[in-house]
Amino acid sequence: MCNYEEEEAKIHVPRFSESFGFYTSQQRSHIMSRIKGKNTKPERLLRQAMWAKNIRFRLHDKSLPGRPDIVIKKYKLAIFVDGEFWHGFDWKNSRQRIKSNRRFWIPKIERNMQKDDRTNRALRDMGYTVLRFWSQDILKKLPVVLNEIDLFLETRRQYR
Repeated sequence: MCNYEEEEAKIHVPRFSESFGFYTSQQRSHIMSRIKGKNTKPERLLRQAMWAKNIRFRLHDKSLPGRPDIVIKKYKLAIFVDGEFWHGFDWKNSRQRIKSNRRFWIPKIERNMQKDDRTNRALRDMGYTVLRFWSQDILKKLPVVLNEIDLFLETRRQYR
């Protein structure tokens, strides 16, 4: 397997602390500490819908790069549910909207995007198909998302 760290220079993200010039209120700190990394509402909605359609899967497989949110090993499918802020949705426009602690958040989000690309490449090298969905698409267009997953599974079933 390739070492993707060597191909691309790692984006440096400064530590978020007062000693580095970053400040936050206790209320903001509490709000940020409540943000979950897995089992989010969009992720649970997608899983419930997939289960209802009799699509069986595994969750957060630690043996795969990037620990995909949903994995169907039989068809080598890895599904990620990405939050818009954390993974840089419409990044060219969104980065201008970040007003506070820009020196931290911009490199942080760009680093997340870089990690996503590296994870996608590593999974593809292992023969996996990677589907990434924005959480807003799952919340607002769940049938479209399910249809995309169904189409992929149907094409794979035909070639088995």
